[in-house]
Order: sequence, then C-alpha cells, then structure tokens
Amino acid sequence: MHLQRWLTSIVALPFLIFFIYKGGAFLFAIFICLVSIISLWEYFRIVFNDATIPPPGIILFLAYITGSGIIFASFYRLFNVVSSLIAVNLIILSLISIIYFKKDEFILEAVAKQIKGVVYIPLFLSYLVIIRSGENGILSIFLILVLIILGDTGAFYAGTCFGRHKLAPVVSPGKTIEGSIGGLGATLLGGIFFRYYFMPQLNLGMAIIFFLCIGIAGQAGDLFESLFKRRAGVKDSGNILPGHGGILDRIDALLFASPVAYVFMEYLF
Repeated sequence: MHLQRWLTSIVALPFLIFFIYKGGAFLFAIFICLVSIISLWEYFRIVFNDATIPPPGIILFLAYITGSGIIFASFYRLFNVVSSLIAVNLIILSLISIIYFKKDEFILEAVAKQIKGVVYIPLFLSYLVIIRSGENGILSIFLILVLIILGDTGAFYAGTCFGRHKLAPVVSPGKTIEGSIGGLGATLLGGIFFRYYFMPQLNLGMAIIFFLCIGIAGQAGDLFESLFKRRAGVKDSGNILPGHGGILDRIDALLFASPVAYVFMEYLF
C-alpha cells in the first residue's frame, strides 16, 4: 500500500504540474469540472450506500449539471449565475420531492444529500478556478497544492512515527494529535520556503497566518469526509488511484482549503 501511494504520486504529479503550468485557465476549468463530476459520483456512492430505496436518477443528473454550471460560471466570474444555479437546483428538487414523496418517504433525505454534495464539491472546487484565472493564478494554485500535499504527508509520517493520542477516535481512529501537529508544521515550513523563493511579495506575517489556516482547513476537510464514510461503513471513496483510494479521498482537504485560500488571496493579501 505504501509503495503504491508513492508510485501513483510519482506518475500523476508530473502530469498535474504540466497541466496546471501549460494547460491554460480554461483547460484547468475543464479539468476541475471532470474532477467534480467524478468526486460527486463517489460522494453519492458513499451517502446512498445504505439507502433502502435508490434515489431517483434525475436528482443525481441534476447535481452533475448544476455542478458543471457552477464551475464554468465561476471561470467567467458570473457569480450571480452561480447563485441562480443553486437556487434553480433547489426549486427543481422541491418539485421532484413533491412528485416522489408518496412512493419514497426518504426523498427529502436524498434531496438534502444532493444539496450538500453540490455545495461541498463543485461549489468549493470553483474557488480554485477563480484563483487560477486571477493574478498570479499559476503560482497560487501551486502554493495551495504544495501546502495540502505537505500537510497530508507530514501528518501521515508524524502520525506513523510519533502518534500516541487520538485526534477524533469516533470519526477517524487512525488520526492522531501528533500527526495533526506534524501536518501543520510541514504546511508552515513548506509555505515559508515557497513564499521565500516564488512569492516574496506576500507579507510574511499574513502569509504565516494563511499557511496555518490552510493547514487547519485541510485537516477539517479530511475529517469531514471521514465522518460520512464512517457513517456509511466504507473505507475509501473509490479505487481509481491505487494506494490512495478515490478522487474524493485525495481532494477532501483541498475542498475546505480552497474557499479559505480565495478569501486570503482576494481580500487579505
């Protein structure tokens, strides 16, 4: 498993780096849209794992359409369209729930899970698209990814070597306080080095706060995904990435970190 993780990373990372650097902002939006669709599929697979009655396909299809619309509306910075898509999605879901309620008493639960999925995945990912299309977009995306990857790696090795005290045993028994501290430390050190060599224009004090906030948000995102995986009784969101699980398993920290990064880069730096 450990070797598989490294082999998958070694193969995938060069393609990801090349795509971000050379692909352009629009191709990046297409890439994020594909990631969003796959992640939504994995999310629905988890949350409807124990459903007595499978949710109507129209609910899932509507999520993919709404999510894709959110990604591309964000690319063009049509934020009023983003809010309208979310509102229209809710209205259509309300009509569907009225139609299906008589034969499916769990339809409202399915609607709630769909809404959560649309906000949790495509809406949160859309902040990456906005950041990429903005000033210093390429460097900003690389910085966010470096922080998330180092935080994940630091937490894994610190937890493996020094982990003694459970962080959230009910949600994720394998995570430890020592691992969490190691992840934050790796995020902070990696961020400081990245700023020094690539983005020296960032105020150091504000940058340190930013790195720590990204680290905390990333760990919260990781725990949040663990929460509904544990509720469903599944270990991984999928198996598309050998040694890593599914796409959602790899971007869980990134999902929570992206809105935080946008706030800092848009309003605080």
